Amino acid sequence: MENFFQLKENGTSIGTEMIAGMTTFFAMSYIVFVNPAILSMTGMPSQAVFLATLIAAFVGTMVMGLFANVPYAQAPGMGLNAFFTYTVVFALGFSWQEALAMVFLCGVINILITVTKIRKMIIRAIPESLQNAIGGGIGVFVAYIGIKNAGFLTFTSETGNILSVNNQPYDPAVSTFDGGIQSVVTGGGILPALTSFTDAGSLLALFGLIITVVLVIKKVKGAILIGIIATTILGIFMGVTDLSAMASPANSLGNAFSELGVTFGAAFGAEGLGSLLSNPARYPLILMTIFAFSLSDVFDTVGTFIGTGRKSGIFSAEDEAALEDSRGFKTKMDKALFADAIATSIGSVFGTSNTTTFVESTAGIGAGGRTGLTSVTTAVMFLLTAFLSPIVAVVPTQATAPALVMVGIMMLSSFTEINWEDLEEAIPAFFASIFMGLAYSISYGIAAGFLSYIIVKAFRGNVRTVHPVMWVSASLFVANFVILAML
Repeated sequence: MENFFQLKENGTSIGTEMIAGMTTFFAMSYIVFVNPAILSMTGMPSQAVFLATLIAAFVGTMVMGLFANVPYAQAPGMGLNAFFTYTVVFALGFSWQEALAMVFLCGVINILITVTKIRKMIIRAIPESLQNAIGGGIGVFVAYIGIKNAGFLTFTSETGNILSVNNQPYDPAVSTFDGGIQSVVTGGGILPALTSFTDAGSLLALFGLIITVVLVIKKVKGAILIGIIATTILGIFMGVTDLSAMASPANSLGNAFSELGVTFGAAFGAEGLGSLLSNPARYPLILMTIFAFSLSDVFDTVGTFIGTGRKSGIFSAEDEAALEDSRGFKTKMDKALFADAIATSIGSVFGTSNTTTFVESTAGIGAGGRTGLTSVTTAVMFLLTAFLSPIVAVVPTQATAPALVMVGIMMLSSFTEINWEDLEEAIPAFFASIFMGLAYSISYGIAAGFLSYIIVKAFRGNVRTVHPVMWVSASLFVANFVILAML
């Protein structure tokens, strides 16, 4: 084991690596509860998503440890799961099966561009300020979802601003709707406000947020997971947590495996890839969605590798140079990027959104993890978590909402790398990051950033500095918007 993982060469030991692996697991294990809560909103069976999350995390992290020999863990990514649910399914109208098909295609594309120079070319083409803005913008998006799910906001719209009810044009004369009101679309007149905190749900989320913030500030290991558990327990006494769900046969491990049959391979069925490719008119939209999935995944992973690997010495100068020049698997960075791409495709097969490298891996690195043995330990911990299937069913939305807020806050650190004094850099960064949250879409944020970047460069006389990849991407975004307007 020492020779395989090169423990002595990396100045570590079996004990240190195992402790580091468990530390990473507890730092990121909140995803076991949060991911099923988010993806099940699309109609996916919650228990199936639970198992798919564990399988994707186990396989992805194990490949990272055994193939790349680096101490990074993988799981379905925050922000990407929200994009899957709120943008791809809810806003764009794709089914969850079609969304899984797009995630699979994204994984295949990432594999292809990783073994060639294309992935490096994309990274090199997009300005570092925009890369940081995209990372921070995803934080804004995730935190906003958490605030909304917590019930901290209320929204008011005047009658004149209501455009449609239940996907039908709104008629003020109609006061009753068959089957009740399912959805309301309003214009720009909707106003958000802070809730009055008179219901148990929003109060529980508030207490949960306070608990989580205190634990994180105190640097308690596994703070976010402990916050979810503590809020769930508090919810029992406040009448929010429903313990009866734990005893239900529908939430047993056996039923979870049964439900997995619903999502396993769904990406390739008639309702998945077959339906996705049946309408050529949607191809530009599909292309843009896959592009957004891929771009977010790439920046998540590379940002984590460079941000942590440089300080810890896990990745050498040669590894970082690989982002510019290499192809194939010449360095640890190449192998790690390939492991990340493989995990996304595998996760989609079982039934979950993009799998990516978690920044919480820094917790294990901080505990001394330096090799793939840390990752192998984390992977085994995820596998053992399968026996917690009944517990996942009782965790209320109000318990996972504070976790979303805290993860969002942590992701905002990317903004510190942007020179806000330079408007040529600040304007595109602003539009990219803010539109992600306000438009509830990572892809729209990326589009706003790319288009504003080109406009700024054009009117500053620096249009020749814009990389061809940016021009092609911006053109595709514009074509997508035109097509959407015509539908």
